[in-house]
Amino acid sequence: MNRLFVTALVVFPWLTLTAAAQEYKAEKFEGPPPADALSPEIAATIGKTGCKVTRGTSVLCEIWPCKEWSLGGGKTDDVILYPFTPGQLIGVIRLPRKITDFREQEVASGVYTLRYGQQPVDGAHVGTSPTRDFLLLLPADQDKSPGVIDDYKKLTKTSAASAGTSHPAILHMLKAPAEGEFLELRHNEEKDWWILRFASMARAGAGKISVRVEVVIVGHAAE
Repeated sequence: MNRLFVTALVVFPWLTLTAAAQEYKAEKFEGPPPADALSPEIAATIGKTGCKVTRGTSVLCEIWPCKEWSLGGGKTDDVILYPFTPGQLIGVIRLPRKITDFREQEVASGVYTLRYGQQPVDGAHVGTSPTRDFLLLLPADQDKSPGVIDDYKKLTKTSAASAGTSHPAILHMLKAPAEGEFLELRHNEEKDWWILRFASMARAGAGKISVRVEVVIVGHAAE
């Protein structure tokens, strides 16, 4: 048998296993958020069930959603996917090491709050995204109150400190299905996006419902 062919038979399965081991994965875990990095007021609103995204043995991020979200940000449509209020607290994220956000900005390791935001309608953002929903990362030591940050300039300026730039650090949100798993990580091969779905309870009127959200946790805008 051809020696090159024999070598390929031996090496190719090893390469396949290595590639599979490097796939991103998501899993749920029980444990409180890092209270020492959060204000007591923020910590009190965050649930004790989190989810983490890993690649091999490395943890990319850990996310704790709020115990409860409020729904009341207005009507949804083709470009606004979620009925959250801009500046609303969605949860907390811990980064064991630096990552890049949706704009390929570097965000250092640390603990950040996650707040809902909407891309402004202006000439500077034309064509950057078909929808306007984003999560903004704010340094936890600069975000002390769980209330809505309704000052757009304050929201974006504080988030920009996460990346050390003039632009907020952002994760792009996609429309989550009404049904299906509450925790899932899927890969959009065309865009090379890894999309994380997680959920929390939300207050809608006098009742509560479970709401899923989807976020591009790995991947960048095509700019």
